[in-house]
Amino acid sequence: MNPSNWPAITDKTLSIIMGGGAGTRLFPLTKERSKPAVPLAGKYRIVDIPVSNCINSGLRRVYVLTQFNSASLHKHINSSYKFDNFSRSFVEILAAQQTPTDTSWYQGTADAVRQNLRDFLQYPYEYFVILSGDQLYRMDFREVLKQHIETKADMTLATIPVGREAAQEFGLMHTDETRKIVRFEEKPKDPAVLDAMRIPPSLLQELGRPADAELFQASMGIYIFNREVLIKALDNTFVDFGKHVIPDMLPKFRVHAYVFQGYWEDIGTIRAFFDANLQLTNPVPEFNFFDTVTPIYTHARFLPASKINGANIRQTILSDGCIIDDAHIERAVIGIRSYIKSGTTVRNSIIMGADFYDADQAARGNTPELGIGRNCVIDHAIIDKNARVGDGAVITPDGKPKNFDGPNFYIRDGIVVVPKGGVIEAGAWI
Repeated sequence: MNPSNWPAITDKTLSIIMGGGAGTRLFPLTKERSKPAVPLAGKYRIVDIPVSNCINSGLRRVYVLTQFNSASLHKHINSSYKFDNFSRSFVEILAAQQTPTDTSWYQGTADAVRQNLRDFLQYPYEYFVILSGDQLYRMDFREVLKQHIETKADMTLATIPVGREAAQEFGLMHTDETRKIVRFEEKPKDPAVLDAMRIPPSLLQELGRPADAELFQASMGIYIFNREVLIKALDNTFVDFGKHVIPDMLPKFRVHAYVFQGYWEDIGTIRAFFDANLQLTNPVPEFNFFDTVTPIYTHARFLPASKINGANIRQTILSDGCIIDDAHIERAVIGIRSYIKSGTTVRNSIIMGADFYDADQAARGNTPELGIGRNCVIDHAIIDKNARVGDGAVITPDGKPKNFDGPNFYIRDGIVVVPKGGVIEAGAWI
């Protein structure tokens, strides 16, 4: 495809980002916010990933569909993504609403798009890119559009090669030699079914993989629809793309797979979220935020540079506006406006920081100061925003159940989570 045609193609493309459901797998991080609004990598929100991928791909017309705990996400989108008055670019929220013809909330991904079709179809968009709001990856959607147009597909679905164990947790696609999807299986466990779904040797060689590799094409939840095909695909009562719409489309339409081989992580659980964040602290992480060609955008804050007073810090992401006293920090993500006092040890943990500075000591009374107090130990934990951890507190999952609900804390997947605004008193042992 001639690069000179790209403006014409991207101008005819609308991006739709799913704002997520109730986010129960990410609870308690989703106790007061939606999944895409959860802080990521110190200074970002999860939704910044798909929005930035769209902008970097030249797709500058983006709707974010929201429903649960959406106030924080709305605030972030409105403050982060502003285009000039002389362009037709936008990143806008479409919240769930009751209408004279439909009084129900979103029942699933397909239902969410169906309920907003009247807004999507009022302009002559030819292609619709539908994305998940809780994944960590970097993709140029122009490459997917290029394949979609060249193969004359009705719908293109992005897939990623995964091994046998991981394949059992995804919707799997099987394709012919043209990458046309001929079979779909949702989270198959039967060994015979898995064997039949393996990527064939010819396609593995095309992908630069060993011909005998045991790999499967897992759905990434990234779809490109032609306009009329989207209308027809949603002319029913199906509520979910992966479980209902895609299997129904296979015998009726040309559905192709775009095989993506870069880094991709579904960060929809506490363990996946925790591991993906800490992996960013590696000297050479698989996902690189230090990319000047395709940067990740977020809310531009006017915070002071972080101040470090004699701390020992290793393999750590340190965000803006922090004050770190004589503490020991190792393999950690420290969010904006974090205050960590002297004598404290933070290991293998995420400190999300704060939305404000704690200036009014009189109003606080005997409540611990915002941030992490003196002589604390925090290990394998997520301390959500605006939390207060008193002096001498110990927060670790050692010797505790893998999943447990306690006073002002939760343990999920072996990770201790102090929720947003949580208070851990001085001397507490969690």
